[in-house]
Amino acid sequence: MKYLHNIGTYFIMIKDMFRKPTKWSVMKTLILKDVDDLIIGSLGIVAFISFFVGGVVAIQTSLNISNPLIPKYLVGFATRQSIILEFAPTFISIIMAGKVGSFITSSIGTMRVTEQIDALEVMGINAINYLVFPKFIALTLYPFIISISMSLGILGGLVACVYGGYGTLEDYIDGVQNDFIPFHMAYAFIKTMVFAFILATIPSFYGYFMKGGALEVGKASTTSFVWTSVVIILVNYLITSLLLG
Repeated sequence: MKYLHNIGTYFIMIKDMFRKPTKWSVMKTLILKDVDDLIIGSLGIVAFISFFVGGVVAIQTSLNISNPLIPKYLVGFATRQSIILEFAPTFISIIMAGKVGSFITSSIGTMRVTEQIDALEVMGINAINYLVFPKFIALTLYPFIISISMSLGILGGLVACVYGGYGTLEDYIDGVQNDFIPFHMAYAFIKTMVFAFILATIPSFYGYFMKGGALEVGKASTTSFVWTSVVIILVNYLITSLLLG
């Protein structure tokens, strides 16, 4: 019953997020601040992880090609498919659930603990719209992060392959270009937009409806990360079944 109650409360929160909007002059400032915190602040860690994971995928693929009949361009092909289809949209989103999700939960949870949310409601402000909607709008730029992740992942594979002596530049580029299906990019960005919505709303839910003190803020952040990751993995399975199955 607790899970059903939480699911119902979550969807009511989403409805209230679009009700009684805050003045645009105030909302604009909130959105720009969240873009800086959630998007720009995440570029460094995403770039670092993507570059080196792309290199690892290329090295692992190259080391597992022992049959001389298998073409060398397969390294670039496997790296591209791995990065575009799964690593960039899905696993970066799980990493972001830890970084961005925990930040959202702890910031809103701290406002709940210090009674700032109660003060907003007393002033007649729709606190859910004031706190959650800017994060939702900021994370509509999330595909920008994923596109950078894809580019740097493929570049990392190129650097590792060529400078590690696992293949030639021509073979790798040939593999990246070989048998490219444009719909795979559409599929990846459709997933990305859905994951962006999940990253904005589930951590906000756990922050907004938490109860207790400072210790409970930490617990809420952990719970938020777990459930955001679980939902991302389940939705990833459903979208993949619908679009590629």
